[in-house]
Amino acid sequence: MIRAFVFPGQGSQTVGMGRELYLNMPSAAQVFEEINDALGQNLSQLMFEGPEDKLTLTENAQPALMAVSMAIMRVLDKEFDVKLKNVAAYVAGHSLGEYSALAATDAITITDTARLLKLRGQAMQRAVPVGTGAMAAILGLNFYEAQKVAEEAAQDDVCTAANDNADGQVVLSGHKDAVERAIILAKEKGAKRAILLPVSAPFHCSLMQPAADEMADALATTIISAPVVPVITNVTALPENNPDNIRRFLIEQVTGRVRWRESILKMNDLGVDTVIEAGSGKVLTGMVRRICGDLSGLSLQNPTDIESFVNSLNNKE
Repeated sequence: MIRAFVFPGQGSQTVGMGRELYLNMPSAAQVFEEINDALGQNLSQLMFEGPEDKLTLTENAQPALMAVSMAIMRVLDKEFDVKLKNVAAYVAGHSLGEYSALAATDAITITDTARLLKLRGQAMQRAVPVGTGAMAAILGLNFYEAQKVAEEAAQDDVCTAANDNADGQVVLSGHKDAVERAIILAKEKGAKRAILLPVSAPFHCSLMQPAADEMADALATTIISAPVVPVITNVTALPENNPDNIRRFLIEQVTGRVRWRESILKMNDLGVDTVIEAGSGKVLTGMVRRICGDLSGLSLQNPTDIESFVNSLNNKE
């Protein structure tokens, strides 16, 4: 069996996420406290109790999702002696999840990852005035059809494919007027659905260049080590273990397309047969099944999930 671990991105956050881990797993509680200290805020209380509108803020959602993922990985490591390098051949993360993947592989420390994600969320929000940009989900068109819609809708504005999530599931990003034109065009060209997303900024397009510049400055002083297993990056959809390349791709990722569909297909090409989502929700597990029916998906969210996974490992030994 060849496994890959994947880590969720923004949109998977829910009030209460991680609470069961915090209450039942001492090593998970330690992760949450480390991140609270690194950020100088009680992020775990916000995660466990809300309010939802504050948790959903980009600057909170990004480190919060990473916290849950890293709590799960710490529990596997410290409480069950399951080392990532012994059970996975690759890792990947969706957008901010790539930072979780890098923390899981010891490429970046948890505290540095938390600070970077807090800054990333703030920088993305600062990059574009509220109301100027938008994102839309286009369902029922393939990537090339959706990108063609974006190009036609752009006119003198920015509109591009930001997330190639799965067959028939593409997210567009750019100026609000252009994205609204794209929604109309997509429906005319046969999209099953084309809807604006409730996001606060147009992620993964050229309008995010100011945020990319801020991240470049922050990443320039961040220690990045070679990951213990290769990371399949968002911007290349290829395995990477060179720290200099990882640093560059994290910067490019802010304005670049999330090539998730291609990343999962690459895992399949590399012989992966099982993809394990570690974190809040099952969004990526669903995408994996939609992208490649040959891959089996598994979600780890709580102590019961973790124990079942560890038992399955022991039964195969």
